[in-house]
Amino acid sequence: MASKYEDRSWTSADGLNLHYRDYAGPADYDGPPVLCLHGLTRNSRDFAGLAQHLCQTRRVIVPEMRGRGLSDYAPSSETYNPMQYVADVEKLLDEEGIDRFISIGTSMGGLMTMLMAAAKPGRIAAVVMNDIGPEINPVGVERIGQYVGQGGSYPTWIHAARSLKDVHGAAFPDYDLDRWLEMAKRTLVVSQNGRISYDYDMAIAEPFKQPGNAAPPDLWPAYEALCDVPMVLLRGELSDLLTPETVTKMESRNPALKTVTVPRVGHAPTLDEPEARGAIDELLAAI
Repeated sequence: MASKYEDRSWTSADGLNLHYRDYAGPADYDGPPVLCLHGLTRNSRDFAGLAQHLCQTRRVIVPEMRGRGLSDYAPSSETYNPMQYVADVEKLLDEEGIDRFISIGTSMGGLMTMLMAAAKPGRIAAVVMNDIGPEINPVGVERIGQYVGQGGSYPTWIHAARSLKDVHGAAFPDYDLDRWLEMAKRTLVVSQNGRISYDYDMAIAEPFKQPGNAAPPDLWPAYEALCDVPMVLLRGELSDLLTPETVTKMESRNPALKTVTVPRVGHAPTLDEPEARGAIDELLAAI
């Protein structure tokens, strides 16, 4: 399918040039756009398949947080934190005149969604939380801390794909080489020296690894700001970040929540799985 997005940019309050993909959608669409928010080490390519699908019926905006993809790297690693990412995205929304939107947040993007809801309740029309909740399993945080910021580069895409399998194989046990190659091309990029390297600033690991900085503390009040919002919670069956116990708590506090388990996948579902795609389509059809 041909690309249907425009590469655009906005400027953060501290002067960084930040990139986003803007999938315009149908010319006559005037409903709330879909805002896709990626995970810690990821970028706008993570949502390529989903965005191409959703833009058949609505506008889709996919920002890249500072230090990822085509967005500028920050001069200070201290600004690599969810509150700063939220401030950056809020500036984009203000510039675009967007006062109501649908949020699809993977991992860190889900944390951002909760923070945005708490700051300005009532403006989010629907939410997809992808393998994340107000409580995060420290086992998963420790695993992420072992690879984030480690860097490394590879001579070929095959080498990169095999390295990803070594790190993430337990989360995607059914992936074949083609699927690992697909993940590699979402996660890495050809660098100026011709080698293939990760598409993010290694300095994002510095604040992440400091105690208590993987996620803002006590996110339950932020989650409860979404309790009247139609919501789908996607959980990878093999996830080590979002526990079944946290899912049960989330269900008890939000009667509008629909939980969908994506089988044979850990953290995090790609949103191209039939179970995930079907749940998202069902949610958005009602908005």
